[in-house]
Amino acid sequence: MKISPARKAAFQVLLRIEKESAYSSVLLPQAEAELGDLDRGLCHELVLGSLRRQIYLDRLIDTLATGRKLDIEVRIALRLAIYQIYFLDKIPDHAAISESVDLVQFARKTSSKGFVNAILRKATREQPEISFVDETDRTSVETSHPRWLIEKWARDHCVDRAASLATANNETPPTSYRLLNDSDEVTALVDSSNRSDFVDGCFTTVNGAAAANDLAEAGYIYIQDEASQMIAQAVAVPDGGRFADLCAAPGGKTGLIARLNPTASITACDIHESRVRFLEANCRKQDVDVEVFQCDATQVMPFEAGSFDTVLVDAPCSGTGTIRRNPEIRYSLTPKDLIDLQNKQLAILKNASKLIKVGGLLVYSTCSLEVEENENVVMAFSMQNAGFSLRDPAVPQGFLTEGGFARTWPDRDSMDGFFIACFVRQKE
Repeated sequence: MKISPARKAAFQVLLRIEKESAYSSVLLPQAEAELGDLDRGLCHELVLGSLRRQIYLDRLIDTLATGRKLDIEVRIALRLAIYQIYFLDKIPDHAAISESVDLVQFARKTSSKGFVNAILRKATREQPEISFVDETDRTSVETSHPRWLIEKWARDHCVDRAASLATANNETPPTSYRLLNDSDEVTALVDSSNRSDFVDGCFTTVNGAAAANDLAEAGYIYIQDEASQMIAQAVAVPDGGRFADLCAAPGGKTGLIARLNPTASITACDIHESRVRFLEANCRKQDVDVEVFQCDATQVMPFEAGSFDTVLVDAPCSGTGTIRRNPEIRYSLTPKDLIDLQNKQLAILKNASKLIKVGGLLVYSTCSLEVEENENVVMAFSMQNAGFSLRDPAVPQGFLTEGGFARTWPDRDSMDGFFIACFVRQKE
């Protein structure tokens, strides 16, 4: 039994995502670090491609298998093979079939080898016709988004916009980055024609992800989505002022804010020790001076009231604005999660407000598309905190909303979906 390193790594990553609710953005770099260039690219494509089409692949599998109950190891092997057969033209069908059969044996599901082989050979003869309950089911299956999420986006926006968002989430996002220094050596390596139209110092490339990753590994650039950089640039800190980022890990926004405000005193916090360690390492990588604390922003924090000029709450959220980069998010999220997150977000925002000086700036942001985590949280905070007034975020005009907030959208802007609201403390 000889399985290619790329397929074995992809299978193991997908299995951990299923069994451990792990994230592809964490597991893929770890797996790819052990692979050669060609295997690294195939592993990346297999993991993200099969995740982006998971519901569609499962509907095909269930049609081919006539509803037979499958162990998750068997289902993942079938997803990988069918993705290769129907979506990757350069891979021979026999390679996809034989190695997926071997993956079933590798997973100690030997009794299913014959079944998997038969299903996949059937799949190569003709693509089964899928039936749909209604148009919502069609959109859900064809874009591989849970039905409840399609229905929610249709209520929040409209039916066509729901389909547009879901479609955009399955497109490979551009790679955006910023320079970690502006030396001649670094600028010579960067294609200035890729400069962002909206964010100063941001570069975006559609086809240069591999080259950008190499530059990032060398410490020349920092990879960060265009919208994330826009949020950081909207955070104003006075010269010599004090700034706190209360939910800072992994630290991309913290690092950019520190670089843009070299005279400011920068504090960054996060709740878990592992995230704090990563945050510290990431700030060192960006060559910025940041004081890092471990604390729970929903509880009393180790700072005096009114001691900061600016505080950023980049709140823990559903992440629905980043589904195109983290496709597995859609499968584990539930409607209840949005309410639970809303309560946590409001608690953090209230705690953060106590740290702001009179005249200081409180910035709230998420990478969520959901009104429950964004406008509803801001409105609840405003009703309970009369001493704060909303101010338009300092972003390009086209991203401002009627309510005085700012939003970016994956389908409209080809950026991750972010929300930002800014408050000024008027009085104690």
